[in-house]
Amino acid sequence: MGYSHPATSRDRELQLYIGGKWRESESGAVRTATDPATDEPIATYPDGTREDTHAAVDAARSAQPVLERMSAFKRAELCHEIADAIDDQFETLVEWLIADQGKPIASAEYEVNGTSQLFRIAAEDVKRDEPPTIQSSNRNKRVYTMRKPHGVVGIVTPWNFPLSIPAEYIGPGLAAGNALVWVPAPTTSVVAVTLAEVLAETSLPDGALNLVTGEGPVVGDEVVSYDDVDAVGFTGSPETGEAIARAAGAKPTLLEMGGNGPVIVLEDADVKAAAEAATGGCYTNAGQVCGATGRILVHESIHDEFVERVVAQTDEMVVGDPWDEATDMGPLNNDGVAEKMDRHVRDAEERGATVLQGGGRVADAPTDRYYEPTVIDDVTPAMALNREESFGPVAPVLTFSDDDEAIELANDIDLGLISGVFTASLARADRFVDEVQTGIVNVNGGSTYWEKHIPFGGHSGKKSGIGRLGGRHTLEELSQLKTAIVDPGADPS
Repeated sequence: MGYSHPATSRDRELQLYIGGKWRESESGAVRTATDPATDEPIATYPDGTREDTHAAVDAARSAQPVLERMSAFKRAELCHEIADAIDDQFETLVEWLIADQGKPIASAEYEVNGTSQLFRIAAEDVKRDEPPTIQSSNRNKRVYTMRKPHGVVGIVTPWNFPLSIPAEYIGPGLAAGNALVWVPAPTTSVVAVTLAEVLAETSLPDGALNLVTGEGPVVGDEVVSYDDVDAVGFTGSPETGEAIARAAGAKPTLLEMGGNGPVIVLEDADVKAAAEAATGGCYTNAGQVCGATGRILVHESIHDEFVERVVAQTDEMVVGDPWDEATDMGPLNNDGVAEKMDRHVRDAEERGATVLQGGGRVADAPTDRYYEPTVIDDVTPAMALNREESFGPVAPVLTFSDDDEAIELANDIDLGLISGVFTASLARADRFVDEVQTGIVNVNGGSTYWEKHIPFGGHSGKKSGIGRLGGRHTLEELSQLKTAIVDPGADPS
C-alpha cells in the first residue's frame, strides 16, 4: 500500500467540533501544527478557550438523553458504524497519523486497525452486559441492577497513540450512553480532528462527541473541573494525572498515568526470547509507550550473554524517515521528550553507568528529535533511568543476584503499571505474579504485551492510575450501577 504525505496535497485549516457543527474558537486564535519529522507546517488548529469548552459541555448535555434513550443494541450498531467508517478511511488516518505524530508506517497501520477494533469491542461488550440480580432477605422483594451512563464525560488524551487511546474511552463511553467532550494533546491535534471528521459522517447524534483543541492548562483543565461534567477519563503523565484528580474532586475518574515497567530475566530464562521481548519493548514507538520496558533487571549469571544480544538487536534498528517502509523508529514526537532523554542519559553517565550504544541525538537528521536507540549498562537504583519514566528509546540494564533482590528492585519506584518476568519455573513465576507491584505481570512476555479487552491499569499505592481500561472494564468504569428493589405488592385479584 503506497502512502504520500497528506500536507503536500492540501493545506488544512481545522476547526472545533461542537454540537455536530464545525466552528472556530471564540478567540479566533489558531496554532500551527508541524511535522515532527521535518518541522514543516502541516495545518492550523484552533486555540480553544474555556468558553469553547463550556459550549462543548452544553452540547453534550443536550445530546446525552438521546444516547441514553437508545437501546444497548442501537448504541452497538452505532459503534460498529463508526468502526466501519474508520476502516473506510484507513489510508487517510494512517497518513495523518504519520505526519502529525511521527510514527513509522507499520506502527501507524497497527494503530488505525486497533482504533476500529476498539469500537467493535465496545459494541459487543454492551450487548453482553449482564448486571446482577441479587437475593433479598425478604422473600416478597425482587432486587436487580442496571447499568446507567454517568452523563457527560470529559476525556483528555495524549500524543503517543492519538487515535487508539481516545478510542479506548470514546467507544465504551458512547456504548454506555454517555456524551463526550474530548480534549486531545496539542501536538497531535491534527490527527485527532481527522478522526472526528470521520465520526462526524456517521449517524452519531449531534453533540454526542465534541472536540476542543487547545492547551491543556486551559481547555483540559476546564473540562476536568467544570461542574457540568459528570466524570473524567485521562491518559498521560503521573504529574498531570494527579493534578486532574485534584481538579475533578468527587467526580468519578478513570486515570491511566504511565509506568516504568521492569522486565525481569531470571537465570533459567530463555535468554534469546527475553532479549527480543525486552529490546522490542524498549524501542516500540521509539519508547513512547506507557508500558515500555523502562528497566531490564537481569540475573548476574546471564548478564553478559543477555546484554550482548540486546546490543546486537539494537544495532539492527533502522532510525529514519517514517514514510520509508524500512524504518523501525521515526522521530520523537516533541522536544520535551528528547530533552528528557538527554537528562536521563547524562544523569546515568555522571553516576557511573556505561553507555554501550547510542546515547544521543541522531547526527545529520532533518530535526534534532531523532534519537539513537540506546543501551545503558551498570544502571543503579538511584539513577533517573530507574526511578522515572524516560518515554524514549532506551534500554537500561540493572543486575540482581537472587529473586528477593529482583522483586525489591522491581517494586522500589513510584510507578506500577505493567511488567514481565522470564523464567522456566512456573513456581517462581507465580511468586513474581503475586509480589511484583504492577497491574499486569506478563510471564515469559515483555512489558508491552496487552490485548485490548484485558483489564489494564496501575497497582494500588503507585502513581500509575485509578481504574481499568480494556473491554467491558472500561464500560463499567464509564457507567454507574443502579439498584432497583421491587415489592410487587399483594395480588389485587
